[in-house]
Amino acid sequence: MEAYTGFAAVYDTFMDNIPYEEWAAYIRKRLVQYDIRDGLLLDLGCGTGTLTEIMAQNGYDMIGVDVSEEMLEIAMDKRIASGHDILYLLQDMREFELYGTVRAVISVCDSLNYITEEEELCEVFRLVNNYLDPGGIFIFDFNTTYKYRELLGDRTIAESREECSFIWDNYYYEEEKINEYELSLFIREEEDLYRRYQETHYQKAYELETMKELLEKAGLEFVTAYEAFTEEAPSEMSERVYVVARECQKMADNR
Repeated sequence: MEAYTGFAAVYDTFMDNIPYEEWAAYIRKRLVQYDIRDGLLLDLGCGTGTLTEIMAQNGYDMIGVDVSEEMLEIAMDKRIASGHDILYLLQDMREFELYGTVRAVISVCDSLNYITEEEELCEVFRLVNNYLDPGGIFIFDFNTTYKYRELLGDRTIAESREECSFIWDNYYYEEEKINEYELSLFIREEEDLYRRYQETHYQKAYELETMKELLEKAGLEFVTAYEAFTEEAPSEMSERVYVVARECQKMADNR
């Protein structure tokens, strides 16, 4: 799983079209459905902490975990500016450790698609299950096979800003169900000088049925799935799917 390095410095610039406030409102609505209105939450794959900060504003005590030191440095700068008491941990989600359990775990922006082996994704789910309170809720999203195959694969996306530009080449490999991102960044360091960075990222396309199987194998209970930002069931043309799962073993043991 690749860490964001050069891209971390301009990640927020190129993600300024993401309606994080709306995403956070959608997640909070899902949490409230299960009476999680406050308490300790884990943001798994938190990146630069934008969503983590908004959830903290909404009254949750937040922990953020990410594998990119560069992204977390930006997140911690935001924490200083906001004054929110957020704990950030530099950890790989495939082997993360917490000091105790949390009421809920969230993971968005297709962070879990970066786990390209089913066995490793199952291990992530096992760890989530381990660190959830009895009956705790796990909410995550993932990009679908349809999105990679029909919308991203073999497509080049480019964008130019005053301070930075990027060229993003996508290659989708049907047999492996892997989308390869070749990212070329040009970041201005002086008035007429731009430094070039290159990164390669890989994401795995997963089917909802596979997600259900891996959740159950990890000891979690699949609850429901939605087409992103709706309350409708996913369809064959859904680009992003939200899944709600629940810790069930500790809850059963406590009965």
